[in-house]
Formats: sequence, C-alpha cells, structure tokens
Amino acid sequence: MFPERKKSAKVKKQMQAFHAIVGTDADADGLLALALNVATYRVVVKRPAGANYLAEKKPSYSLEGKSTRYDIYTLKKLPA
Repeated sequence: MFPERKKSAKVKKQMQAFHAIVGTDADADGLLALALNVATYRVVVKRPAGANYLAEKKPSYSLEGKSTRYDIYTLKKLPA
C-alpha cells in the first residue's frame, strides 16, 4: 500500500503500526492490471505526490495536491 520512503524521518507511531500490519507495496502493479480488467469505466489510484506510476503505466490524467496524487485510468466514456 505504501511505496518505499525516501526520507530519513520516521512516521508517527500509529502509522508505523499500520505499515507493519498492511505491509509493503509489492503487489500494487498486479492489482492495477486486475482492476483495469474488471473496471467498466475508470480506475482511480491514490498515490503519494512523488511516487512513480503503478506498473510504469501513465494514467489518462492526474489530480495533484500537496502530498497526494490521484491517477485516473479511463477505459471508456461515462454514459450521459
């Protein structure tokens, strides 16, 4: 769920515990492929602002904030 941190400072204790339970981001690329196969219209992925794209696949568009980025992979138009 979380990509490898590039900063030396540790996160707060609650987030350290959460990271220990959830684990690393090892299967994210495979999950994106599965989501794209199952989705009808789009897949939205929430990522840290500085993280690489999942599976090195560029999204159709991104919405960026200060610390978070939403990558949107569109498959077809929404019905009107």
